[in-house]
Formats: sequence, structure tokens, C-alpha cells
Amino acid sequence: MKKEKSIEKKNLDKFINDCKTLGLKITPQRLAIYKEVLNTLDHPSTEKIYRNIKGEHPNISFDTVNRTLLIFAEMGIIQIVEGSGGVRRFDPNTKPHHHFHCIKCGVIIDFYYKKYNGLEIPKEVKEKFLVKKIRVVIEGICDGCRKSLKI
Repeated sequence: MKKEKSIEKKNLDKFINDCKTLGLKITPQRLAIYKEVLNTLDHPSTEKIYRNIKGEHPNISFDTVNRTLLIFAEMGIIQIVEGSGGVRRFDPNTKPHHHFHCIKCGVIIDFYYKKYNGLEIPKEVKEKFLVKKIRVVIEGICDGCRKSLKI
């Protein structure tokens, strides 16, 4: 428990420093939104974050939460998770990693595989685009869904 508190404090300190460096005012609402993303391990949607902080901040709007999350993503504090036609989801893990997305229940699970970080970029992509990061998304059926389907 003590280790979790120190990790959260370290992340909050980094968040506050990043905001100051980038000239973003630190408000109670922004802090609450960041804490909620940080403490929700299931790649939450804007709606989930909004519902979870609405009680503590009854005057906050869905639009404020959404805009704040997009600002955080622009700043590199969080990442937007690729979806397959679903709602946009967010990830506080900014280290290089990849995702497994269950097409049955929608769960998104982080995984690390260094070989994917160094995938060769095709020449035609390098010539037309500036590639800033590589992230692989594997879609399939998670273990929980697989067991319930008896596959």
C-alpha cells in the first residue's frame, strides 16, 4: 500500500511539473481527471471518468472532461488508445507498450514486447509520413471470454 502511494505521488508530482512547464493551470478538476485516469487500469472512456468524478465535482461537464483528456494527450501525459469503432479510451501508461483488445468484451490489456517497438517502417510510409511511435494492437478473445465460450 505504501509503495502504491509513493508511485501515485511520483506521478502526481510529474503531472504538476509537466503542467507548469507547459503553462497549463492546475485546477482541482484537472487534478481529479488525471487521478482518475491514473487509478483506473482498464483504459477508461471519457464517460467513465466523467461518471466517477461527477460526485466530487458536481459542476463539471462532460465536455470539460473530454477536452481536458484531449489536452493531456496532446501534452503526452496520457495516451489515446486505438479503438475498433468503439469510444475513445485513455491510457496513463506512456512507456512503449502494446495492446490486446478483446473483440467480445472490449477489455484492453497492456503488454510489452520489445521486438514490436523496433518494427521496420515500410519505405512508402517513411517517405510520406513522419512516424512518431509504433504501437501494435492485437485483437482476439481474452481468456475470460474464451473460458465462457468454452473455446
